[in-house]
Amino acid sequence: MSIGSNIKLLREERKLTQEYVANSLGVSFQAVSSWERDEYKPDTDKLIRLAELFDVSVSSIAEERQKAFRTKEAIYNWEHMKTFVKTTARNFKLRNTLKAIDYAVEAHEGQKRKKSVIPYIYHPLNLACHILSMGIAEDEIIAATLLHDVIEDCGKKLEDLPVNDETKEIVRLLSHEKTNDNNRDKIMKKYYEAIAANPKAALIKCVDRCNNLTTMSWGLSRERIYRMIEETERYFPGLLKVIKADPEYDNAAWLLQYQIESMLDIYKRLM
Repeated sequence: MSIGSNIKLLREERKLTQEYVANSLGVSFQAVSSWERDEYKPDTDKLIRLAELFDVSVSSIAEERQKAFRTKEAIYNWEHMKTFVKTTARNFKLRNTLKAIDYAVEAHEGQKRKKSVIPYIYHPLNLACHILSMGIAEDEIIAATLLHDVIEDCGKKLEDLPVNDETKEIVRLLSHEKTNDNNRDKIMKKYYEAIAANPKAALIKCVDRCNNLTTMSWGLSRERIYRMIEETERYFPGLLKVIKADPEYDNAAWLLQYQIESMLDIYKRLM
């Protein structure tokens, strides 16, 4: 598909008129129409602004689309993951995990992942399976992973969680207050500094970031993706250093660093 065809397709997918696009870019609707008919091509500045308006990469407009790939939002069935985590917890006698998994499923009931129909519980279960696949079967880590979003997203109270004090402390570290443009930097700096004091919390946060990086292409706006990349580069090298310093998690740290840096590189090239 040509640049003009790409512009038209993206505009129609978002149910925008040529007039709306024209007003947003400060051009005439005749200019937009001529782009879509491939009579003229938008200059670089207009391509960038079109990408921002459509919330896509510049390459998705400028490059010819010779092939369309089918994508997946979910790779595994969340109920299968739940069975796997429960079975593992029983085999290893992970008492906090057994309590946490049913609590998390109930707490997140009805919630969906951003811009998808995937049940939110898919996310914490995915993280738990990720950690178990790295050979880490520590009760407090798996339990805290399953519960890491219930304070922020489900309105649950820390003292009501059906787990021991160590698990509650990890969940507390992984939860932060709501932010806005004025206080975000201050809150996030304090948040990551606190996590860095606890290797188990640092491990969970890095696994969480790996998962969020893989889904942010369809769950976040371009502005939020840029912010995610900047935040990851600012804080996660320190968390990885903390994980590497613990001999139990050294192998996991290597894998997590590879995953995080690979995903960042991919996004930078595509953005």
